[in-house]
Amino acid sequence: MSGSLRPFVAILCFLLSITFAVSPFFVDGFAGFDPNQFPVPQDNPPVQPAGYAFAIWGVIYAWLILGLGWGVLMARGDAQWHDMRVPLSLSLAFGTGWLAVAVMSPIWASVLIWLMLITALIALFLAPVADSPWAAWPVGLYAGWLSAASCVSLGLLAAGYGWLDQTTAALIFVGLAIVLGGFIQAALGRRAPTYGVAVIWALVAVVVANWDSTPLVAYVAAGGAAVLCLPTLQAFRKR
Repeated sequence: MSGSLRPFVAILCFLLSITFAVSPFFVDGFAGFDPNQFPVPQDNPPVQPAGYAFAIWGVIYAWLILGLGWGVLMARGDAQWHDMRVPLSLSLAFGTGWLAVAVMSPIWASVLIWLMLITALIALFLAPVADSPWAAWPVGLYAGWLSAASCVSLGLLAAGYGWLDQTTAALIFVGLAIVLGGFIQAALGRRAPTYGVAVIWALVAVVVANWDSTPLVAYVAAGGAAVLCLPTLQAFRKR
């Protein structure tokens, strides 16, 4: 029975990658959380990367669509692809609705992005290594960016609800992104160096955002990016 479902799941996952990519067109004017969505307004919070970094979503969307489209054509009934597609479909379904939730509630948006991350990581660890450019690599880039974004969401909540000041929240949750990113990239081995690339991209953007205004956060992010280069480069070399 499960074998007969594989082609259906393959097509469903591919279609969800498309709905995920087009979802921003159905949420007008979202450019990050409004500072006034929080009890303590979050104007230029140091935990947040510089705006240019969010351009990575264009690469993520395109690569997921291309990779999953390739999988439909070339590996529709493959068992390893199927194992990846089941949790990835859940992640993409959550992602399709994320922007609509984000404009209403930062708290529920944070819950949802962590669900996206958890299911994306399950998919990444199950992804077929043999077809890495179409499977593990795009999913790795997606999961890596989600790892950083999930930590940013907690930092915004911690400062936005007055639990921590902005700088302390940034230090704690940028630190969490570094630890999480390093642990996961090391555990992945050669499976997906793109995971580390995405986390490093986010950390460098935190450096850019904070270099003049909050240098301590910039130094921590820069140090984390440098440390993460080690397992990421090792993953590339192992290939």
